[in-house]
Amino acid sequence: MSANINYPNIIEKGLAKIEDLLVQEAELFLQKNYLISRRSLALLIIQKDREIITDLQKYLPSISPIEEIIYDVQTQLGKSITEAIAFTRQQKALEIEQQVLQDNSDSQRGIGEKLHQWMINPLTGFPILALVLYYGIYQFVGNFGAGTLVDLIEGFFEENINPFVNHIVAQIFPWVVIQDLFANDYGIITLGIRYATAIILPIVATYFLMFSLLEDTGYLPRLSLMLDRVFKTMGLSGRAVIPIVLGLGCDTMATVVTRTLETKRERIIATFLLALAIPCAAQWGVILGLLAKNPLALSIWAVVVLGIFLLAGFLTSRFLPGKPAQFYMEVPPLRMPKIENIITKTVIRMKWYFWEIIPLFIYASILIWFGKLTGLFDLIISWINPITLALDLPEEVSPIFLYGFFRRDYGAAGLFDIQSNAGLTGNQLVVCAIILTLFLPCIAQFQVMLKERGWKTTLAMVSFIFPFAFFVGYLVNQGLNIINLTI
Repeated sequence: MSANINYPNIIEKGLAKIEDLLVQEAELFLQKNYLISRRSLALLIIQKDREIITDLQKYLPSISPIEEIIYDVQTQLGKSITEAIAFTRQQKALEIEQQVLQDNSDSQRGIGEKLHQWMINPLTGFPILALVLYYGIYQFVGNFGAGTLVDLIEGFFEENINPFVNHIVAQIFPWVVIQDLFANDYGIITLGIRYATAIILPIVATYFLMFSLLEDTGYLPRLSLMLDRVFKTMGLSGRAVIPIVLGLGCDTMATVVTRTLETKRERIIATFLLALAIPCAAQWGVILGLLAKNPLALSIWAVVVLGIFLLAGFLTSRFLPGKPAQFYMEVPPLRMPKIENIITKTVIRMKWYFWEIIPLFIYASILIWFGKLTGLFDLIISWINPITLALDLPEEVSPIFLYGFFRRDYGAAGLFDIQSNAGLTGNQLVVCAIILTLFLPCIAQFQVMLKERGWKTTLAMVSFIFPFAFFVGYLVNQGLNIINLTI
């Protein structure tokens, strides 16, 4: 069966002109090194393949005529040449598939194919993604998980469990030092278990439920296809969408999943972006719960974090040596999600949360107790206070930055406590949320980064991330003051 592909007439004319401009020496060199035909070379050139263009410049006196051809084709086409070529190839693949396969469920297949095309086409795919983010993340995880469920469970802890624990511990241990280890303001039960169960657990549970739903429908591979072009500007391929999206659940787990990426360069960039600008479910769930009532504050936080994510990825890809990865991925059929699959996946991930994450909250509580007992934390907090004041924040926020070093979501939960009790202004809340988001997520991820990337790369990342987080917070605060904007 012939698989010749006829591209739009404008592209075909451009290809013919480029083929005519390929001198014999250049053509022989390229064919020898890339083992492809003249037409294939022209297709790569018209899509501005960097490697081919670089080699071509060695054998042509000037590539300006080729650049003019590409510009003319782009102008007449009115859209991306790469997108038009990819779409034509997809249509040809579908045509071949329809010729060799027989399917009796034509109507169902037709709907599935239309949905597939809508999801991978940027014109319709981004609105679909916006709906998924709004209803799946903002409403379900943010408002319901971080709002309704957290308020319900947190209220139960504050009114029933914490007073009971304080009373029982006081009866068992006459020493205040031991009482503080288990109860009172920073106890293992009243702070560590409360944070993990009342604030973090509902958010993580709702996120894992939503992630499992999207995973079971087959939407995530299509999201990878749609975002491949965007991710390539950051030195990543569409395949990196999976660990990045998974990082919105748990950055530690997502860092392990970066093993699936093709090149070491891509794995380093993905790990760096996960550590810098991807908040875990517990963290951004708390932040959504705090900022949801103030759309302007939420918008500023989202724009700053997204901007840092894109800019950091773009700059890292420019400075980090290595070739960009190729993208290929098997796309499963779209299907109705099965309840048993969703529940099973969610339960497995929640088991992982209980066994891996809750102990870290307990260790953090013990560490805080030890730090306060020895006076070490008070000393460190006194060093942080000048930075906090320079950010126009109250000194009560300094311990939150310290706790955020041990677990970023622990710091976010502490911010939730401060806002619930004393309250911060909208400007202060945005600055705190941005700094905590840009922090290294947690000690667990630090350990995984050491294992996956090595100590040199990990320390280089960490040494950049911490001061950069405060620097961005400072810039945002100064910007809000300069334009005299009160959130």
